[in-house]
Amino acid sequence: MKRILLILIALGFAATVSAQTSPRIYRSEFVPFDTREAADALDRKNIAKYKAFEPKLLTEGEDVLGLGEEVEIPNSWFDSFIYLHLENVRASYTLCINERPVIIVNDTYSPLDLDITPYVKQGENDLLFILHKNPYTSLEKGFSAKPVKPFSNSYLFAQEKRSIRDFNVKLTPDSLNRFGILDLEVILQNGFNYEEPITVGFDIYDPTGKLLEFSVNEITVAGQSVDTLRFHPFIYHTNEHRWGVNGKSPLYKVMLYTKRNGTFKEYIPIKIGFDQQEVKEGQFCRFGKPVNIVWQRYNAAGDEQTTRKELLNLKKNGVNTLWPNYPQPYWFYDLCDAMGMMVIDQANLNAPDNREDRTVGGTPTNDPKLVDEYIDRVRAMYYRSRNHTCIIAFALGGECGNGYNMYKAYQWLKSVAPDAAVIYPDADGEWNTDF
Repeated sequence: MKRILLILIALGFAATVSAQTSPRIYRSEFVPFDTREAADALDRKNIAKYKAFEPKLLTEGEDVLGLGEEVEIPNSWFDSFIYLHLENVRASYTLCINERPVIIVNDTYSPLDLDITPYVKQGENDLLFILHKNPYTSLEKGFSAKPVKPFSNSYLFAQEKRSIRDFNVKLTPDSLNRFGILDLEVILQNGFNYEEPITVGFDIYDPTGKLLEFSVNEITVAGQSVDTLRFHPFIYHTNEHRWGVNGKSPLYKVMLYTKRNGTFKEYIPIKIGFDQQEVKEGQFCRFGKPVNIVWQRYNAAGDEQTTRKELLNLKKNGVNTLWPNYPQPYWFYDLCDAMGMMVIDQANLNAPDNREDRTVGGTPTNDPKLVDEYIDRVRAMYYRSRNHTCIIAFALGGECGNGYNMYKAYQWLKSVAPDAAVIYPDADGEWNTDF
């Protein structure tokens, strides 16, 4: 404890992160499983390179200095990328690893993924969170968050340097609505300094467990870079398993994996529904037919079991769409996929003060100095939930008024997802909303 306190004193509460490449990454939230059986069961307990992360409160008398934990990282992790996933911190902080400031975080509700490979060493590593005042409290007003256990759903894991970096997936009808097309993009990464072959495969099973299609391909990825494999197989009889139609929510199972020299290296399980969503003249449609949206504001409870009970009750009362105030835990989206509940996912932007003001700088939303913060929060929301079937639209924020930052946030989201439905009620008749 003495050593930790000395580090905190040396850094100070206003620690400044030196100019450097940000360790933050934006991608779907996933961990690689070592075996197919563990991936099928979503069993993280037997993943060799995985650790739950639960830092402890650091105090001196009655003063809270921060949070921290000493983490043992074995040598076997160091042929890999090492990632830290943070969630439910609920405070502004500077993260320091082994006495080095890594990142300053002021978005207190969006989960965060970091590539901490350059900051850790074999053996004991000090991970410290210096808590400080949030300069963006004005962006997180107007809602009441449900209590959660601090750092719940936070963890570290390692992934081989020849591996799956991310993926994009959807299962939609062909142009004549005869069968489905699996639109799968697998982004591969090579962390070595020289080109390397990566063998990647997938298989897809229908909701009854029947194997429908599989493929194995090899791609050579240049050193210190990423590349993408694309698959577009026809999937027959999908009209028998439509998601969200007649109260049903059948899910197809897609398993991604990589191999090297005949040995399986990682498995990444995905569940996806056969669906077609679009906006026609301001009306949300599924398979070409208008859908009556009955929505309610809802943020997940502190655990999955309680949340499931609450969702079942909402569904009984006719609610079919949930609209949270900020990004939710990964299992919330899994629950909604499985239960057929639609979700309008929202960035953690809730700034209701003076929202009618349209003068430059009159509100945070119309203060160009904050544009990067706005786009960053929209980006964090979009990348982690975009592959879930339950997502029918993305909301730029809650009640924030309109202005420059929301214009730019809308343009950014449309640049990466031109077909995504984007909602912003406070657009107030302006162009930065699709409804």
